[in-house]
Amino acid sequence: MKNLVEELRWRGLFHDMMPGTEEQLLKEATTAYIGFDPTADSLHIGSLVQIILLMHLRRFGHKAIALVGGATGMIGDPSGKSNERNLLDEATLNHNVNGIKGVLSRFLDFDAKDENAPILVNNYDWMKDFSFIDFARDVGKRITVNYMMSKDSVKKRLSGDDGAEGMSFTEFTYQLIQGYDFYHLNKEYNCLLQMGGSDQWGNITTGTELVRRMNVGNDEVSKAYALTTPLITKADGSKFGKSEGGNVWLDADKTTPYTFYQFWLNATDADAEKYIKIFTFLDQETVEKLIAEHNEAPHVRVLQKRLAEELMLLVHSPEELDRAVFASNAFFSKDMSELINMSEVDLLNIFKGIPMVEISKSDFEEGLDMVAALATKTNFLASNSDARRELKQNSVSLNKTKVKEDRVITNEDLINNQFLLLQKGKKNYYVIRVV
Repeated sequence: MKNLVEELRWRGLFHDMMPGTEEQLLKEATTAYIGFDPTADSLHIGSLVQIILLMHLRRFGHKAIALVGGATGMIGDPSGKSNERNLLDEATLNHNVNGIKGVLSRFLDFDAKDENAPILVNNYDWMKDFSFIDFARDVGKRITVNYMMSKDSVKKRLSGDDGAEGMSFTEFTYQLIQGYDFYHLNKEYNCLLQMGGSDQWGNITTGTELVRRMNVGNDEVSKAYALTTPLITKADGSKFGKSEGGNVWLDADKTTPYTFYQFWLNATDADAEKYIKIFTFLDQETVEKLIAEHNEAPHVRVLQKRLAEELMLLVHSPEELDRAVFASNAFFSKDMSELINMSEVDLLNIFKGIPMVEISKSDFEEGLDMVAALATKTNFLASNSDARRELKQNSVSLNKTKVKEDRVITNEDLINNQFLLLQKGKKNYYVIRVV
């Protein structure tokens, strides 16, 4: 077997593992799983790390199990949370489960027929008929409260750190249910390894412990291992996976392909160097060449462009990549020639995330002066005096052309007969939509 752990290390995808994990992965094809809780009906790029981990597992000849937490989703994972999660109703939960299954199916072929084909499971299937009494006797008996309280996710909540408000019995049982998932998959599929983010270490090790204790006396089936990835952060320490519009999702109806493309394209140099190892399958030699090329001319943004390209191909399609590149070039070009000919849908995708105000066509009957366009009618700038100052400083553009205070906007200025693109300085864009 090729060394998966070694691959994860150079990519920055390795955080910790239990003793014997690397040896097991080198010894034979091994079945491993990662769980995804259905807190929404899609997954965002924070979950992409775990999806890519399953894909690496598959590429290295191992068997991947993706678990959707229809049962654990009813409880709520307390890991990394200071307050109790809101419980979802069953209809919402089922909707979310189906949405996540659809996302995972785009990355892993669950219809494959080979011996190590990936599997998609839902823990509700084996938990729904488990009575509370049976669970308390068969599972709860195996793990002590002392052991459960030693976990960081529990200790932080009980100590009141970071404004925590304690923990309900419901959330306290979460690690037992996740632990039972590992036992069930171990028994049914000979699953020997659970993987996840570093914040899941406590839950995962509870699972390994439960596998051992429920198989006590049978060394052959009591093997259980754990491996975690680091939590991804930006170079400045801020949270990864957020854009101005919120989470960056893997579904086009939640985050447009153009916005998705721009997220990766706008990564800092330090982040792009880290992300291209984590989020792509480019080999080490190719990555090192790209980094060297980028360092010779950082302004060309070689890393960011290749990163955005690879992620678009992984998550969306070659066609969406072409559209995103075209739209990006059109938006950031110095003239309006390409933007003018774009469709309303493409323009709305480009303008998504930019402050937009709708005004009536009646405001255009006698023309719209620039001060009104910046302040009175839109509130883009705080006051008319702010607008006049920026205009006098020659820092305002209309449709990529510098304008003065005496400029009057007319119907002839409209892009696609309905949009106006205003810009203050280099990075502050505003859109007026005429309806």
